[in-house]
Amino acid sequence: MGKNIFFLSVLFCLALFLSACTANDYPVNLQDSNQAGFFPALPLPQSDGGPFEVDININMNTIDNFLNRPDVAYFDLRMFYDPANFREIGSNPMITRTLPGFRQVPFPFIATLAAMPVSGSYTGDSLFRIVWGENRQILEVAPNFLESEIILSDLFPKDKAIFLMCNGGGYNSMLKSLLVHKGWDENMIYNIGGNWYYTGDNSIDLIIQPEGSPEPIIATWRVNYALIDFSRLTRITR
Repeated sequence: MGKNIFFLSVLFCLALFLSACTANDYPVNLQDSNQAGFFPALPLPQSDGGPFEVDININMNTIDNFLNRPDVAYFDLRMFYDPANFREIGSNPMITRTLPGFRQVPFPFIATLAAMPVSGSYTGDSLFRIVWGENRQILEVAPNFLESEIILSDLFPKDKAIFLMCNGGGYNSMLKSLLVHKGWDENMIYNIGGNWYYTGDNSIDLIIQPEGSPEPIIATWRVNYALIDFSRLTRITR
């Protein structure tokens, strides 16, 4: 009888443990696991109603709880030094920090920019030409290079959630619009806002002042940077 009671007690404790895991109480940042099943399910994207539609659940205030997940692809859409004059709105055009696990894929190299609240925006080569409407909806999109579609598919997976970070949220919004236009699932793409507003504990500093250097430099080697060499692509002539 005593053995039966002990056995039933063990089963009861195991059931409680499994129930707790199912209820999403399992630690989010299980860094030693390579299985997405150990992580709580992500909430569906939900806009904050602002101009860039930053997510209300996964953003700069909460991102530390959603790092290191194998079911997520993380992207930093900023240029190392953006020619847009962000100082007009009190911000730094130089990228000063990033977050672990984020791959840097500058959006200005991906597609034509929509109207920006600052002057001097990037106007150089990009993979796609987009005609934007007044409300940042895509009216027309066309590849500028034969390889554009391949590069887009290689960079942004369709079988993972995609977290997009930039300076303030605008580049994220533009890329999400492009990906959804191209067939990506909008419920897998999260605009997590701008790194300007991050106050967590996981920053990777990118501005350093080496001894003897007259100016600070960007520590580019600390970033997983996706190089797009336009000189090696085949331009589509129109």
